[in-house]
Amino acid sequence: MTTHVTLEDALSNVDLLEELPLPDQQPCIEPPPSSIMYQANFDTNFEDRNAFVTGIARYIEQATVHSSMNEMLEEGHEYAVMLYTWRSCSRAIPQVKCNEQPNRVEIYEKTVEVLEPEVTKLMKFMYFQVMGFGLYLMDGNVSNIYKLDAKKRINLSKIDKFFKLQVVPLFGDMQIELSRYIETSAHYEENKSKWTCTQSSISPQYNLCEQMVQIRDDHIRFISELARYSNSEVVTGSGLDSQKSDEEYRELFDLALRGLQLLSKWSTHVMEVYSWKLVHPTDKFCNKDCPGTAEEYERATRYNYTRGHLETSVFNQAIRNTIYAALQDFAQMTLREPLRQAVRKKKNVLISVLQAIRKTVCDWEGAREPPNDPCLRGEKDPKGGFDIKVPRRAVGPSSTQLYMVRTMLESLIADKSGSKKTLRSSLDGPIVQAIEDFHKQSFFFTHLLNFSEALQQCCDLSQLWFREFFLELTMGRRIQFPIEMSMPWILTDHILETKEPSMMEYVLYPLDLYNDSAYYALTKFKKQFLYDEIEAEVRSDGHQFHLQWLADKRFRAECKNYGVIIPYPPSNRYETLLKQRHVQLLGRSIDLNRLITQRISAAMYKSLDHAISRFESEDLTSIVELEWLLEINRLTHRLLCKHLTLDSFDAMFREANHNVSAPYGRITLHVFWELNFDFLPNYCYNGSTNRFVRTAIPFTQEPQRDKPANVQPYYLYGSKPLNIAYSHIYSSYRNFVGPPHFKTICRLLGYQGIAVVMEELLKIVKSLLQGTILQYVKTLIEVMPKICRLPRHEYGSPGILEFFHHQLKDIIEYAELKTDVFQSLREVGNAILFCLLIEQALSQEEVCDLLHAAPFQNILPRVYIKEGERLEVRMKRLEAKYAPLHLVPLIERLGTPQQIAIAREGDLLTKERLCCGLSMFEVILTRIRSFLQDGVWRGPPPTNGVMHVDECMEFHRLWSAMQFVYCIPVGTHEFTAEQCFGDGLNWAGCAIIVLLGQQRRFDLFDFCYHLLKVQRQDGKDEIIKNVPLKKMADRIRKYQILNNEIFAILNKYMKAVETDSSTVEHVRCFQPPIHQSLATTC
Repeated sequence: MTTHVTLEDALSNVDLLEELPLPDQQPCIEPPPSSIMYQANFDTNFEDRNAFVTGIARYIEQATVHSSMNEMLEEGHEYAVMLYTWRSCSRAIPQVKCNEQPNRVEIYEKTVEVLEPEVTKLMKFMYFQVMGFGLYLMDGNVSNIYKLDAKKRINLSKIDKFFKLQVVPLFGDMQIELSRYIETSAHYEENKSKWTCTQSSISPQYNLCEQMVQIRDDHIRFISELARYSNSEVVTGSGLDSQKSDEEYRELFDLALRGLQLLSKWSTHVMEVYSWKLVHPTDKFCNKDCPGTAEEYERATRYNYTRGHLETSVFNQAIRNTIYAALQDFAQMTLREPLRQAVRKKKNVLISVLQAIRKTVCDWEGAREPPNDPCLRGEKDPKGGFDIKVPRRAVGPSSTQLYMVRTMLESLIADKSGSKKTLRSSLDGPIVQAIEDFHKQSFFFTHLLNFSEALQQCCDLSQLWFREFFLELTMGRRIQFPIEMSMPWILTDHILETKEPSMMEYVLYPLDLYNDSAYYALTKFKKQFLYDEIEAEVRSDGHQFHLQWLADKRFRAECKNYGVIIPYPPSNRYETLLKQRHVQLLGRSIDLNRLITQRISAAMYKSLDHAISRFESEDLTSIVELEWLLEINRLTHRLLCKHLTLDSFDAMFREANHNVSAPYGRITLHVFWELNFDFLPNYCYNGSTNRFVRTAIPFTQEPQRDKPANVQPYYLYGSKPLNIAYSHIYSSYRNFVGPPHFKTICRLLGYQGIAVVMEELLKIVKSLLQGTILQYVKTLIEVMPKICRLPRHEYGSPGILEFFHHQLKDIIEYAELKTDVFQSLREVGNAILFCLLIEQALSQEEVCDLLHAAPFQNILPRVYIKEGERLEVRMKRLEAKYAPLHLVPLIERLGTPQQIAIAREGDLLTKERLCCGLSMFEVILTRIRSFLQDGVWRGPPPTNGVMHVDECMEFHRLWSAMQFVYCIPVGTHEFTAEQCFGDGLNWAGCAIIVLLGQQRRFDLFDFCYHLLKVQRQDGKDEIIKNVPLKKMADRIRKYQILNNEIFAILNKYMKAVETDSSTVEHVRCFQPPIHQSLATTC
């Protein structure tokens, strides 16, 4: 059954949704916000004084005088505000550059015309004459204040006590040293010992650290008592409407008063310390961190505080009830006895004052004073007592009522008055004591009745931001001081820099000083430009928050194994800060989480950009450091994502790498740039260490790279010490290119980047083989002897060496052989080696991925089986055990069609890897073989129809000649071919031979191999043509082993059927050889 709902009901239900509370999980770590300030002002400034006609006339006259004085104070405050916030306009007035300037008179006239109204106003002001300034004027040649003190004309000891405060805050950052007037007087030096206020020692009053123990103790005591009352209100469920006893109201009254006194005391301590610091700025001798060029205000604020200095509505009803009860009990009950005595003794003046007090404030039970009260006739109360019922209300007296009562009470207990005899003498001692106690206690009534205003004034620290006085001292050099000199930011920055865990949650409290300063600027100073400056500084604060973490668990674990325990640093409470979504600042709600997310995202992008830029400014060896920088950023991103809504790391990385829409990014481009301009021409490969090292003699100019930008330490590893430590770690990867670098290249470039680099390397190899190297091969083939037979063994190794040296003389003496030819071949060999090592590293990465993915693809390794067990049964049991991990069937059973398609594609992509039967290096070799189509590589067809035997027409013969050249031992101070070109030279030659199908002919007809065979038989060691035979044979043997290794690796990748020139094996039958003697007879 459907229920019909009208449109009005639906709209009302929607409106009710606004009343649903939607609390978030944000911890409260900021001062309670008050976006809208409202305060009820019941101060009438004695405008209602004429209503109290029952009072004494002269006290009403005093109220009139006080009203005028209050108006003067308000006017004086306006003048003080104007003087303090006034910024000199003289710098805006055009100045006359020289006396000959033609328009100087006009400038003077206009200046006077503009400033005359303001100067006229200033002439009406007079300086306030204070006691210290008066002493300064009195002490001179005519009079001596010390002689006046000796004659009892003045009392300097009282003035000394009055000046006990070393510094007195005046206005904003203005303050006064009271003792300065004394120190500058004429006769001070000879009477210095009489003063205690001029001592240079720091008073404990201006050392906040010494007072922190008492402040913390008072804070804990008060908060504990306040929490007790708050909890009792929650438990009992009593609200504002519940009635309490007078004792309970008195306890709450005392608690509120003590809270205001404590807050006022603490705020006073802070302002006194702040003012003392402004008067006593530090210098580079007192603070080593203070530079000699620091400004005056900077020395007074930024460098003048130690770490210890920087770490430092229920009541309203109770207040009104208590004040009402105290006032009515005092007027209706306590004053009955002095009134009875005054009537009995006929003290008319005293009677009039007491009656005036009672008529001014008494709230009688029946709306009128009891006419039968015995005290009005001077009689004693009856034996049963006179019953007076004092009502209880939550109503306080008006400001004029309270003033009139206190003034009349003060006249009763005053020690001195205009007449010879005081009213105090007419009262008994207990009555005087009761009146004095009430008079002292009632002093706080005015502040407690205006509880919210008094609470705000007690907590007001707005003056910590204002710096108008010091701005004037700069004489126009500063329009405004930077944020580093601002006290609110100094306190906030101290928490952020020290990272003290116990203080981190209070990082928002110093920012509340901006609220105080902004409120004061608008409501007290009434200056919009001051508020604008505060607002601008608050905006710049958002750029200063930086977060960092420590991740060193492995290092600590290793130290623990050796018995060294390093304690963990206390965790910073960033989580609470990152949950703040509506911080109240300058009357607006700020989503701190969103602001931090924006800046962290920008910082993460900048950090990634700096990491890649750092790699772009260095050679290929720095790619290992690049990967670790990226991993640090990845870990940072993962930790931050627990509390911040950041973009995915891959998306941020692609953006920093400029790889969003482009097929390849900055890293891929720089890898290829380094390979082309530095790695291929300047690195030597060593097969023993499987590393590339920089050549001893570079044949090309060092490539010009951009200078790395100077970045903040937190964009790299976190801090300067960590940057230095990690630099030492990664310096071990700087002097070579090896397996760690190739694995890193595979991980960073991926399949697409590797394919791009391989394609570009093939273009370089093609240009070399079909360009520079081909031209040199053509030239050197012409230089080679047409026929060079291998000498018979009977000639001996010295003879064979001399024969080859003579036959290959032109090749040996070819000027460009050991430079340009070998250099070009080295580049080809390094390119081939790079492709080979990249495939090996890629295969290792793929195998690792396959092993990690195997449990999720139902791929289980063969297990050990005991005797009598069947492998099939054991494997089925394992498959059933790990079936819940098999991802594809699970998605097919529970997922959507789109998820099923993605899971199948991912499973297929994971299984079909290059290492599962495909060879990238084989394709590279095939492509290189296609570059060797020119006829010079294979030579003309052999005359015997089979192959060239003694003719030097093919490349393997030319390579034999080149090998003979670099096998010749060098002198003592000369560089060998290994030092200059590395194994890349041999890889190029052997690869060309294998791709041309000339390996067997090279092994059979090589000049060096033939010399080595003969030398190993006869064992001779002679010096032929300045060539030591034994050393050369040793070098030939070393290169023979290297060549065999290279041929074995290349033949592994090249299929056996593809090593010959044709796919079909041709067999020819030759007639057996016939000796010449038999041939002639035949």
